Amino acid sequence: MTDSSSKPTVAFIQACWHRDIVDRCKTSFQKEIAERSDLNVEFFEVPGAFEIPLHAKLLAQSGKYAAIVGAGLVTNSGIYQHEFVAQAVVSGLMQVQLETTIPVFSVVLTPHNFHNSEDHISFFSEHFVIKGAEAASACIGTLASLAKLKA
Repeated sequence: MTDSSSKPTVAFIQACWHRDIVDRCKTSFQKEIAERSDLNVEFFEVPGAFEIPLHAKLLAQSGKYAAIVGAGLVTNSGIYQHEFVAQAVVSGLMQVQLETTIPVFSVVLTPHNFHNSEDHISFFSEHFVIKGAEAASACIGTLASLAKLKA
């Protein structure tokens, strides 16, 4: 919550495509937040990355969240559209942030090539662990910085 009488809450929105990989980001984010802050985290799921920006905007407009994180894996899957989807998602998240003044963080990744092989699944699973911790760190740092600006 953004209410000063309670701990701030962060909304974490996760796309369900490639859930096994993106779950690693969520777990890492939650662990880092718990170890380094007193922030609460609420989790939300959407079908795919394309649905994250609208969900983020509605959550930001609710006034209940100090920050919002979107996480997903956009793959080429043999059809050349992944770059367009990823660009639309990241642009949408930036627009939400600028329109609502609620910080929004993106862990929506789009590899140049992704194959449903053990090597790629393993690599991106580990990469999402790193990105989850980085997103938590960015969230903590940004909220602290914004608190100083408002003081």
